[in-house]
Amino acid sequence: MIRKYAARFRSPARVRPDPAGQRRAHNLFEAAAVYVAARTADDQPRIDEAAGRVSPEALSFGVSEPACRGVAVLARERDESPDAVARALLGLPAA
Repeated sequence: MIRKYAARFRSPARVRPDPAGQRRAHNLFEAAAVYVAARTADDQPRIDEAAGRVSPEALSFGVSEPACRGVAVLARERDESPDAVARALLGLPAA
């Protein structure tokens, strides 16, 4: 019994099975990717499901990453500054 108890501390947490049989914790960026894709497709059930995977603060942080990457890619494709692309996407006048 002591060996089984001690073995739990030697094995990595991500390999150790969850005693409640639940799935592993959701990856922040997986949840953000699903959320962004669902928002783009206006798929409310997927939006709700993705938003329920992680905390609202974490989701906000995770969503900012694809937003930044998307603006960077568009800026390269358009040969414009990221500022100009971000303002155009938001419908703001050029600075």
